[in-house]
Amino acid sequence: MVPAFDSPYPRILSVGDAALTIELGNSIDLAINRRVFMLEQALQTTPAKGVIDLVPTYRSLLVLFDPGIVDFQTLSQHIHNHLRDLPDAQGQQSREVIIPVHYGGEDGPDLAFVAELNHLTPREVILMHCGQLYPVYMMGFTPGFPYLGGPEERIAAPRLASPRTLVKAGSVGIAGQQTGIYPIDSPGGWRIIGRTDFVLFDPEADQPFALSPGDLVRFVPLHEDHHDD
Repeated sequence: MVPAFDSPYPRILSVGDAALTIELGNSIDLAINRRVFMLEQALQTTPAKGVIDLVPTYRSLLVLFDPGIVDFQTLSQHIHNHLRDLPDAQGQQSREVIIPVHYGGEDGPDLAFVAELNHLTPREVILMHCGQLYPVYMMGFTPGFPYLGGPEERIAAPRLASPRTLVKAGSVGIAGQQTGIYPIDSPGGWRIIGRTDFVLFDPEADQPFALSPGDLVRFVPLHEDHHDD
């Protein structure tokens, strides 16, 4: 039997016959997210028999396993032992990555919309977007797509009602209170406010992904940006 925790989190839940999830919190929080990836690393370093894959998210870790090799209770106990030994996430160091961005014009067709929606000028949107560090919470729906911590609430914007069939690689977008960068040409519904030449995904490189969960991203506007005040 898995020992009880003093608080609701972390908790280990069954997800069908061949998966379980470990919830480490109920919000998008940097400390929680770092613990998710520390747990993933611990389970990769000391794997349990029968584990097939690990899928981290903002606040939880999905574990896929072969029920013919390991059962839910045995695997839960293995995970619980790792949870007790996780270090304090507050002391973890992060790598800062600077990403230069062309804002507005053809590179940022939705910049004016985001500005008008929030009763701001395009320049104010740019300054706010560049005015903070964004933690990389997880990698997303295409190879190398970083889900970043949210920008200021004052520049939040809804997704497009109909996604574009093509968003160019390097496009920087806002969706709700999230920001992200498209690593490859793909469809997408985020509001595009700029574009970078920074390469996020190179399948030929030794390390294909330029960013990793736990990194901190800082956007920097390029001097030749074209936007209205």
